[in-house]
Amino acid sequence: MNETPENQRPEAEKSSSAHQSPSDDNGRDESDHLNRDAIALPSHVAGSGTLDRLVDTARDYAKASAAENTNKAYAADWKHFARWCRLKGTDALPPSPEMIGLYLTDLAAPSNGSPAHSVSTVDRRLSGLAWNYAQRGFNLDRKDRHIAAVLAGIKRKHARPPMQKEAILPEDILAMVATLSFDLRGLRDRAILLLGYAGGLRRSEIVSLDVGKDDTPDSGGWIEILDDGAVLTLNAKTGWREVEIGRGSSEQTCPVHALEHWLHFAKIDFGPVFVRTSRDGKRALDTRLSDKHVARLVKSTVLKSDIRAELPEKDRVALFSGHSLRAGLASSAEVDERYVQKQLGHASAEMTRRYQRRRDRFRVNLTKAAGL
Repeated sequence: MNETPENQRPEAEKSSSAHQSPSDDNGRDESDHLNRDAIALPSHVAGSGTLDRLVDTARDYAKASAAENTNKAYAADWKHFARWCRLKGTDALPPSPEMIGLYLTDLAAPSNGSPAHSVSTVDRRLSGLAWNYAQRGFNLDRKDRHIAAVLAGIKRKHARPPMQKEAILPEDILAMVATLSFDLRGLRDRAILLLGYAGGLRRSEIVSLDVGKDDTPDSGGWIEILDDGAVLTLNAKTGWREVEIGRGSSEQTCPVHALEHWLHFAKIDFGPVFVRTSRDGKRALDTRLSDKHVARLVKSTVLKSDIRAELPEKDRVALFSGHSLRAGLASSAEVDERYVQKQLGHASAEMTRRYQRRRDRFRVNLTKAAGL
């Protein structure tokens, strides 16, 4: 994606801290210059070719310590806070618990009439600030009363049950893939939907797949197609894991068949599995798809297939996202819960249950088991 040059961006998008490095003003990635500042040789050690190469490698590791989307979110958090500080006539550095408490207050109850941020967003912004301060060599004490008391009050007054995206059920996914054409773009999108649904995959996991191990530096995993199905080896949030996707009951609904068709007709045998296509949908390009494509694909096919047609279009779009694929598998697979938990890569059964939009909640009746 092409970025807007810094000198053409609206003033509101520019970071305002007086302590920013010049790299911010040039529009470079925030985490890059933080890694350069945080990972360096001690002042009393003379540099050498070997040590400089080790420093560069250490910086690469530091950059990879968090997911790309997390790094982007933390950079956006800092820009937002730095601009807020400038408008209030203060600096973002060093950290001031009093000002951060007021910042959180302004997020939850804006003084300028803007919409209030959700509690989860306020909490996430605070985490982003703590991370950014740590990279700059400062410690942000989240237990300070100016921060902790304000955040606790915000949660107590404004907290709501989490908004869950609608699950895509078996009849839904079949209707969605039926809206796709059979050109190259349609073959690709059909494979994305079926593979994401059957694997219970995150949208980032779908688009980060390569054909083989170590095909590209930005790979998040690779595939192995076998007679009985496909095995995906994923470098996910919880570490490396294997996801087994068996063949379906028919070629029309089989995710492995759809994947094979896409790879064959797109002539892909190396590198990213899911790539962009030419405008006419007849030629596969080299560029890996963004995870945003999965979310857009889910929303567009939901609209085309008239799922929840009784609702206004904007409500239907808001109900579904890429996460709906994972929720769909968790809600529809009629197997022991531990198998669903393994497929989704969850550390606990409780997390898996959060994804289940329909299940027998009282299958285990502890009331009767206790003799009542």
